[in-house]
Amino acid sequence: MTARTGAGPLRRLVVLRHAKSAWPEGVADHERPLGPRGLRDAPEAGRVLAASDLLPDLALCSTAVRARHTWELASAQWGTPPPVRLDPELYGADVPELLAAVHETPPEVLTLLLVGHNPGLEELVLALAGDGLDGALDEVRVKFPTSAIAVLDWHGESWRDLGPGRALLTSVTVPRGKKH
Repeated sequence: MTARTGAGPLRRLVVLRHAKSAWPEGVADHERPLGPRGLRDAPEAGRVLAASDLLPDLALCSTAVRARHTWELASAQWGTPPPVRLDPELYGADVPELLAAVHETPPEVLTLLLVGHNPGLEELVLALAGDGLDGALDEVRVKFPTSAIAVLDWHGESWRDLGPGRALLTSVTVPRGKKH
C-alpha cells in the first residue's frame, strides 16, 4: 500500500512526543515536569530536527508542563524558533481531537510540529500513514517512546485535506541525549 499523492504543495507534519517525565508524588498529571532523561533528550530532539532540516513554520503544543518544557528545550537549539500555539485541547487528545487541531493550521504553513502525548500521537501517526519508508510503520506499531519524532509527508492545498491514509511516514527517530 502506498500513500495517495494529491494536488498541492508538499506538506510535512512532524510529530514529537514529549520527553521523559518525572512522577513526583502529589503532583497532578498535567503539572508533571521532565525527569533527568527528559532534560537530556529534549534538547537532542531539537538538534535532530535542525540537522534533519525539519524546522517547523508553526508548532502546536499541549499545555502540560512536560510538553511545554520539551518544546522550550528543543526549540532553544534553533536560531529563531517559529511561533508556537499552546493548546489545552492537545492534552489527553485522541485522534479526532488531534486532527481537528491540525486542520486549523493556516495554509501558508508547510511544516507543522505537533508536541503532545501518547497514546494519541502514536494512534494519529498510524491513522495518517498510508505507507512508510524503511520499516517506519512497524517501528511505530511496536512503540512510540518519549522524545520520538515521526515525520509524515503529504500533498494538499490545505491542512483540512489531511486525513487517514493520506500521508507517507518518511522517518521515525528517537533522540537520546548523552549522560554527563
